[in-house]
Amino acid sequence: MAKRPLKVLIGKPGLDGHDRGAKIVSRALMDAGMEVIYSGLHCSLDNLVNMAVDEDVDIVGLSFLNGAHISQTKKIINMLCERGAADIAVAVGGNIPLADFEELEKIGVIEVLANTPLSEVVAFFVSVAEKREVSEASNK
Repeated sequence: MAKRPLKVLIGKPGLDGHDRGAKIVSRALMDAGMEVIYSGLHCSLDNLVNMAVDEDVDIVGLSFLNGAHISQTKKIINMLCERGAADIAVAVGGNIPLADFEELEKIGVIEVLANTPLSEVVAFFVSVAEKREVSEASNK
């Protein structure tokens, strides 16, 4: 049986109107064999969570350039938990100050990918896919 590709939602929450980086990351992840859903610009937090749950994604990658990364990420993680989807991992990228990395990790972000070379971003998502495959194999 063929293995299922990692399913990723790349989200642009709130009023942030810059999505070039999110589109570049989305394309690179697709080129690496992942199934990628892109939320589009100005996506509400409710819509992002609904997409993540409805599409049964493995990981949500949130892209921020507007400074709202901590508050919006915290809300999204809480909303995923409320929907019974705490198993959906959340990674954050974009314009994130180094001083905020620790706070994001405390609220449950598995990785902060700010100012990270594209090859390292793809390698991170590949490692998530590999860990998922190992976990699924051990649960059989």
